[in-house]
Amino acid sequence: MSSLFHGVGVAIVTPFNADHTIDFDGFGRVINHVSEGGVRYFVLQGTTGESPAVTKTEKAQLLDYLKANNPKQLPIVYGVGGNVTSEVVSGMKDVDFQGVDAILSVCPYYNKPGKRGVIEHFTRIADASPVPVILYNIPFRTGINMSAETIVELAQHPNIIGAKEASCVIEQCMEIARDKPADFLLISGDDVQGVPIISIGGVGVMSVIANAFPAKFTAMIDAALQGDFKTASHELGHFLRIDPLLYEEGNPVGIKNIMAIMGLISPEVRLPLMRASDELGERQRIVLQQDRLLELVA
Repeated sequence: MSSLFHGVGVAIVTPFNADHTIDFDGFGRVINHVSEGGVRYFVLQGTTGESPAVTKTEKAQLLDYLKANNPKQLPIVYGVGGNVTSEVVSGMKDVDFQGVDAILSVCPYYNKPGKRGVIEHFTRIADASPVPVILYNIPFRTGINMSAETIVELAQHPNIIGAKEASCVIEQCMEIARDKPADFLLISGDDVQGVPIISIGGVGVMSVIANAFPAKFTAMIDAALQGDFKTASHELGHFLRIDPLLYEEGNPVGIKNIMAIMGLISPEVRLPLMRASDELGERQRIVLQQDRLLELVA
């Protein structure tokens, strides 16, 4: 099971029409684009999918659509998380887990629990989940950092198979890699840290930028997984200047704007996010042209 999640998983965007309804035709184009680009699995309804602004009914519709329109039958990781443990657990009863290979569950945000609360929260989720659980540590969004010690302790649970690590603290990732069970998945939650994290024992990336450039990004990560860090590090250079421009105005504002430039989807996002400013879009266009990134789409 755990080998399903080696390599690049794409944290897939949710395209919207001009009236902010879901653009399922655009969603289908993105699914085909990243599938043809060689990504290994889908991550549906994470941060990049604008999960806080998508209704429960829409989440189910997106999941059903992906199951029915998955040309390469890639594994699916589905976002199931929140900051009220009982609601996360009870909400799983309404999810059709047929065809879902794992869930991604974010560290509880805003109420800022201590270590004991975090462990109990994820223990109850893992006990209730009919599919394996991947932890999601993203401190700059949640307000707390799941320490390496906490993640390694949770890794002892038989239904917790990995962690998406987006602390961007490489020392913490090294501690997890050192102390985790051998089959526990350390997955980068940051695109540009993917290669370094693989070098210390990680197995891949849940990627934002692969929505736009799946083939080149996947080739880079595959090179790293094969131990060719010279090639991987060189290829990483293609993405270093564009990566910060994905997040300046909030994720997925930046990546959606790039995908709009490419003609894949519209740049629309839902409030409280706003579509990319003209100033950000112009800087993105300059970098895309100067770094020849649009040549990487093929």
